[in-house]
Amino acid sequence: MAETESVSSSLIQRFGLQDDDISAVDAVIDGESESVILYRQGLQVRAWLNICPHAGRRLDYAPGRFLRDQGHLVCAAHGASFELNEGRCIAGPCCGAQLRMLRVDESADGTLGFHTATSSD
Repeated sequence: MAETESVSSSLIQRFGLQDDDISAVDAVIDGESESVILYRQGLQVRAWLNICPHAGRRLDYAPGRFLRDQGHLVCAAHGASFELNEGRCIAGPCCGAQLRMLRVDESADGTLGFHTATSSD
């Protein structure tokens, strides 16, 4: 069974995650405490580890606060720009690299579970 951390929907609401909003929560992924980027688009929530592939630093400029430019997520440290469908870098020092995506599962009670892409259930 894959390791997963659940975050209740009330926690996400507490962070103010609205449609087309980006936020971050802390979760345990594969036994490690990680900052997780959450992006909501309509009913879909996408999640990535909050680690820039260029230098291994967090992308937010303050905890849970992210820069956006023309609909893209921008790394506060070095200005890399990421599209929000797959987390691929489209401009900057890591162009072509990708954020580490997490699978998001939602249970009937609204609890979100995060799984690494290589995990098997």
